[in-house]
Order: sequence, then C-alpha cells, then structure tokens
Amino acid sequence: MVSPELIEILRCPACVRNGANAGLLDFIKETWFVCHDCGRKYPVKNDIPVMLIEEGDKYQATPVEQLGTPA
Repeated sequence: MVSPELIEILRCPACVRNGANAGLLDFIKETWFVCHDCGRKYPVKNDIPVMLIEEGDKYQATPVEQLGTPA
C-alpha cells in the first residue's frame, strides 16, 4: 500500500519543472499514478511507485480504462 503522505507529494517527473502545480497526479486503481498535464501513467509495483519518465512513456497512450495490473 502506498502511504497517503507519499501520494500527496508525488508529482510527474516530466512535468514538475513547469511550475508549482504542474505534474499533479491522480492515484487510479491503487496501482497507477496518472499525470494531469501530460497523461503519462506510472505503475506501482510491489507497493513502490515507479516514477521514471521512460516508464510513464510506455503507458502514455493507454486509456485509463484499459490499465490493468502492472507487470
């Protein structure tokens, strides 16, 4: 389980440099962080958010409804 404190402070690493409120994330299905700005999707694997831009790029075009359990 990802702690509520961590959920509150995490931001998209690709967008956060664009301003104070940039890179805000939604926590979806308790296994994905989805960026409001760029649409990158970061998986949570073994209760650890994988916040690498390259990882977010892999799922950017995948609709939220089609996100399954991260491999």
